[in-house]
Amino acid sequence: MVQSRDDVRNVAIIAHVDHGKTTLVDELLKQSGIFRENQEVAERVMDSNDIERERGITILSKNTAINYKGTKINIIDTPGHADFGGEVERVLKMVNGVILVVDAFEGVMPQTKFVLSKALELKLPVIVCINKIDRPEARPQEVIDEVLELFMDLDASDEQLDCPFVFASAKSGIASLDADVKGTDMVPLFETIIDYIPAPTGDPDKGTQVLISTIDYNEYVGRIGVGKVDNGTIKVNQDVIIVNHHEPDKAVKVKVSKLYEFDGLNKVEVKEATIGSIVAISGIADIHIGDTLCSPESPDPIPFQKISEPTIAMNFMVNDSPLAGQEGKYITSRHIRDRLFRELNTDVSLRVEETDSTDVFKVSGRGELHLSVLIENMRREGYEFAVSKAEVLYKYNERNQKQEPMETAFVDVPEEFSGNVIQKLSSRKGELLGMTSINGGYTRLQFSIPSRGLIGYRGEFMTDTKGNGILNTSFDGYGPYKGDMMYRKQGSLIAFEAGEAITYGLYNAQDRGTLFIEPGEKVYAGMVVGQTGKAEDIEINVCKKKQLTNTRSSSADEALRLSPKKVLSLEQALEFIDTDELLEVTPKNLRIRKKILDSTLRKRDMINRKNAVG
Repeated sequence: MVQSRDDVRNVAIIAHVDHGKTTLVDELLKQSGIFRENQEVAERVMDSNDIERERGITILSKNTAINYKGTKINIIDTPGHADFGGEVERVLKMVNGVILVVDAFEGVMPQTKFVLSKALELKLPVIVCINKIDRPEARPQEVIDEVLELFMDLDASDEQLDCPFVFASAKSGIASLDADVKGTDMVPLFETIIDYIPAPTGDPDKGTQVLISTIDYNEYVGRIGVGKVDNGTIKVNQDVIIVNHHEPDKAVKVKVSKLYEFDGLNKVEVKEATIGSIVAISGIADIHIGDTLCSPESPDPIPFQKISEPTIAMNFMVNDSPLAGQEGKYITSRHIRDRLFRELNTDVSLRVEETDSTDVFKVSGRGELHLSVLIENMRREGYEFAVSKAEVLYKYNERNQKQEPMETAFVDVPEEFSGNVIQKLSSRKGELLGMTSINGGYTRLQFSIPSRGLIGYRGEFMTDTKGNGILNTSFDGYGPYKGDMMYRKQGSLIAFEAGEAITYGLYNAQDRGTLFIEPGEKVYAGMVVGQTGKAEDIEINVCKKKQLTNTRSSSADEALRLSPKKVLSLEQALEFIDTDELLEVTPKNLRIRKKILDSTLRKRDMINRKNAVG
């Protein structure tokens, strides 16, 4: 018989990137008494990965649990960034309701729409939390209207529309049910969760059913499946069978060796768990997202939506530059292959394919940020490799017409920069759909643009808006191919010979463009050492020494003034490289190079390609 488990609530926190989800979870943890009085707690304690901390974004969904007045509240903190949407889609299968966090100033943003649409599709009740209510420019009443409009646009039911609003400042640790009344603690939010989010239901007497919604990975115990017990009970040493809704033939018998529940930030070993519990199961090597663990007597898989397909791909390959193997710990194709396939353990939106060459792997993901986070993780772990420019994945419809991934881009810029942004995005095949004025002298532009039109644009956008613009995108399906486009207007400065960069050589080169290197750096023929203002590439000799005569001394070099080099971040370097270039990634350096290092062969290849097109 179906029963509800009143001492448990399962809730996910969803929001647009940077609207304060993780800080909100921090406060709920602190105020539930999870930490000791004198315990030092890091800010954004849920963002445990280094890159998450540095960038202030959540990449992986995380589980935590708190106790409030005898009720266990399992909370899942989800990513807000479009590239990690695959994480959001599947964790919602574990919960019975969501808290939608919206910034009291920014209001509804593209990812707000994406994450809310996923929650409404699953018929989940929503608590709206208007966060950052103490911002001087907060506009809660207008944001309430924006949220309700969004609900209506997404065809929410009457029950979903009748959702509670909570007004909070996660940073100050306060919440209130009235926008005009300042709260004192998080109790109003705790109470709203207990009152409004339904208790999980299931039949404790039926056969076991646990849907695996996320995979954790640990060097010591291997894969850890995380999911909710939908029916029955799961016990340590129990025999279960793994089945999958999308793979009807799958049926693997396994034994549950260890079982955990969440408590605060820790996993706590338990002997058994029943309906409504969110559990972690270790000791099953071949466990995947979407698998259902069932009793062998009644193997009945739980339906599970397929993960969204990747839209962008790049090649990861063994580094074969003249400086290869000098800075990395893991440099062979076997190392790179093992690492990429290991990433598939936890990242469902990623695809890794082997190619004709044993040294090259095609890696596909949801966007540039998605792939750059993987690259950054690998270089920190000591890997050395090269990557090609990101390219979008095309499809062909039944009439064999080329289709490409399209994005809706929302751009908030100060009014004086809007003309420049419109011009740039139009040249990248963007179509302006709408333009509205928003608070503080800003204009919001809405574009429909091919995904490839956004490759390499973010850095340029930040320069064009003097760092004041906000660019958000969300995937909008496949549309007809929009025609060829120029990615980059500027050419590269290419080193002519191998050696060490010299002040004299760099001084003569800097008139040609912006340099990426400084004296003393190792270079090789075919390495990109800067960017020119012109469209074509220029070869230069940065290792050139001044010819010494009896009247000149080399000490005069010290008087030569060099402009500071332009330091490219990983994202900027990925955006900068052109289709005939590679990015050499090592734990210590990022170097841009031509695919074909030899100057004569490179020119011959260019002529052949022009002839092929002509």
